Amino acid sequence: MNKAFKFVFAMFALAMLIGVFSLTDANAQGGPLREAINRMDAMNKSLVSLKADVKMDKTNAQLGETDTTSGTTSYLPKTNKRAMYARIDWTRPVQEQIVIIGDTYQLYRPRLNQVLKGKVDRTGKDNRVPGNALAFMSMSKAQLEANYTVNYIGQETAAGSLTWHLELLPKTKTSYKSAELWVDANGMPIQAKIIESNNDTTTVLLSNVQKNITISASDFNLALPKGVNQIQG
Repeated sequence: MNKAFKFVFAMFALAMLIGVFSLTDANAQGGPLREAINRMDAMNKSLVSLKADVKMDKTNAQLGETDTTSGTTSYLPKTNKRAMYARIDWTRPVQEQIVIIGDTYQLYRPRLNQVLKGKVDRTGKDNRVPGNALAFMSMSKAQLEANYTVNYIGQETAAGSLTWHLELLPKTKTSYKSAELWVDANGMPIQAKIIESNNDTTTVLLSNVQKNITISASDFNLALPKGVNQIQG
């Protein structure tokens, strides 16, 4: 997988975790699924900022190999006055920084002294940036309800917390075939898993979550050195 695609795909999985699934499925099963969705919706409505540690496991289904990347993340949800802001600072195994603001992204690779800039492609033609996946970031509740079937898998423990395990099946063709969420008792999705068409998986786990703390838009500015090689994506 292309590096830029890998990191921006992680941002999609992160967005799944921290609020894009603010939905109320009128046709959802009752019981645990309804409770999970209601708590997610309440959490999302109250969320104004988030910081957390983040770990991403990317598994190649054919080779049976998993690459693990870890770091920290910051997030400001979209409002009527501001675009969505999301940032990941990868620290292991190498340093990489990626920021998405609205429909633009920057990926900074210090060891290569380069920054890749571009717009999120929502057509799916640019394989570095998952267009259909990132469409989640601007979808309304009605669009989510129209495009995804939500199923309840069961209760499971994730990162030491008892969670509701949910499955989301796209109703139309996307760059992945399904997604899964693990939602804690506070309505916070703490883990997301994306299953791609070739059965490769991307799993993102949040820990040490801090909600509704002070984060400013300037925190999403990349500190780029003079002379950095800027590449237009």
